[in-house]
Amino acid sequence: MADYHKPEAKIVQELRDIANKIRIYSISSTQAANSGHPTSCSSIAEILSVLFFHTMRYKVSIPRDPSSDRFVLSKGHAAPALYAAWALTGLFPVDDLENLRKFTSDLEGHPTPRLNFIDVGTGSLGQGLAIADGMAYVGKNYDKANYRVYCLVGDGESAEGSIWESVHFASYYKLDNLCVIFDVNRLGQSQETSMGHDVENYRKKLEAFGMHAIIVDGHDVEELVKAFHIAATTKGKPTAIVAKTLKGKNFPKIENTDNWHGKPLGSQSGPVIEHLKTLIKNQGQLQIHPQKPLKDDAPRVDISNIKLSSPPNYKMGESIATRVAYGTALVKIAQDNPRVIALDGDMKNSTFSEKLLKFDASRYIECFIAEQNLVGTAIGAACRDRTVPFVSTFACFLTRAFDQIRMGAISQTNVNFVGSHCGVSIGEDGPSQMGLEDIAMFRAVHGSTIFYPADAVSTERAIELAANTKGITFTRVNRPPTAVIYPNEYVFVIGKANVVVSSPKDQIVLIGGGVTLQESIAAAKALENIGINARVIDPFTIKPLDKETIINNIKEVGGRAVVTEDHYYEGGLGDAIFAAIALERDIIVKHLAVEKLPRSGPTNTLLDFYGISSKHIVTAAQEILKL
Repeated sequence: MADYHKPEAKIVQELRDIANKIRIYSISSTQAANSGHPTSCSSIAEILSVLFFHTMRYKVSIPRDPSSDRFVLSKGHAAPALYAAWALTGLFPVDDLENLRKFTSDLEGHPTPRLNFIDVGTGSLGQGLAIADGMAYVGKNYDKANYRVYCLVGDGESAEGSIWESVHFASYYKLDNLCVIFDVNRLGQSQETSMGHDVENYRKKLEAFGMHAIIVDGHDVEELVKAFHIAATTKGKPTAIVAKTLKGKNFPKIENTDNWHGKPLGSQSGPVIEHLKTLIKNQGQLQIHPQKPLKDDAPRVDISNIKLSSPPNYKMGESIATRVAYGTALVKIAQDNPRVIALDGDMKNSTFSEKLLKFDASRYIECFIAEQNLVGTAIGAACRDRTVPFVSTFACFLTRAFDQIRMGAISQTNVNFVGSHCGVSIGEDGPSQMGLEDIAMFRAVHGSTIFYPADAVSTERAIELAANTKGITFTRVNRPPTAVIYPNEYVFVIGKANVVVSSPKDQIVLIGGGVTLQESIAAAKALENIGINARVIDPFTIKPLDKETIINNIKEVGGRAVVTEDHYYEGGLGDAIFAAIALERDIIVKHLAVEKLPRSGPTNTLLDFYGISSKHIVTAAQEILKL
């Protein structure tokens, strides 16, 4: 370490003073809010002081500058310390910290991107490192820029398997621009953590995963400065700094004692703050002493107005699975914009995301069977508008990462999810592989957009639209082939349903999505043979749902409809339609969905057995017309 220079004693003392100021503001702000986690803030005070005032490079005036270092506070409950650090940089007045957790303040109990210095929402533990992985992957492989990524993880959340998925990912891809800091303060919420202060155990685990692990006294400024320097000069592997700390450090009678988690100090706040003031030696203007200057080397990126490089090219009636069309569309939008990327969980030859891998291997990220890290990495990759990520796997496996998806919405992320192998129509693989809850899950996600394309043409256009849609999108694609029903030039609009079969004599509306739209079309033909004209509607997007088109068409045919879906009854297309017609009079809708726990079998056998085939739609239509 010939290039390492020990910081001057004056700088060391100033960093110590900043740490204690962070402690003071964490106490006073949580006291004003009468809630919060001051002891959890105290254990990371020196870490934040060294990072923000010595190690990290950033522009205070532009916290999310593309070239600046990134910081993710995975243990989001320590937000008051992070807010204090940014206030001490001069980003906003220190007095604003007293507004912590107030309804009118963006200084919320856990960080959210409402604040211009926060990239992602954290607080649901075990997720920050995956996001940091995504940021670091983009920095190393796409931006090829100088910025580094730092992630602070609590020892309590290190019990989450998702953390170790993310450690593995970082090591596998040799993300040497990533540094994760484990705050090993020993105490969880209700008791001591499983490994307590056994920092050697952490080191062995991290090294076994392929990280460069360094044990430090997390309250020793000089050790931290040196460790961050080592991290910045370590090549070929990410660095983990295992910081042994004390919860409530420098809080007399509270330091390293149980039963103080998530509590303001109350009557103890005054004496503790006075004690902390005695530890501060410098009262002058704070200085930021970065080890290296910030380099403005992140390239300019434009991810707007993404188009298919060529229009859909299919023949009417041609049979092709929508999952195959997804892969085709993915390549087409990637040809149009170099920042379109795909992430998959070792399902690429089933989801057909492998088409992008074959087109441009650099823009495909294999995340293996680790769906929580898969989703978190995509959220990180989307940060600061650096990429347009598409995440694909079986629809059912996305349920494993629902918390990450939910937090992605809180993070205001723009990530596109594609779930294949949905419903009983997948056939012989059986119920463990059947996505039957996916629509319900994504409908519950704030601000989400849900596409359910019926054929290859609409699938390509759905992917094109998703690439340009803010927030989380989900596109549901089928395993079995379905017939092309739209002309290649058809124009699709989010929130606009399409009437695909109609006549002036229609007596009933049939509504379906994907496979069941095809079954509804077949049912309409069968009904016509027995003298009943049926109108068929393709919702295209389930959220937002085109209420106007659906309601108007049902009323036009006399108020009768059948909605059929390859999904459980709860939370899917049917429930979306019931919500739409709740205040409408004289409308009766029959809902066909999967009611029983399914089993393996051929696609057509399962569609028929579980009551969602064209035969059952015909019967339901006849029954409802008698009412």
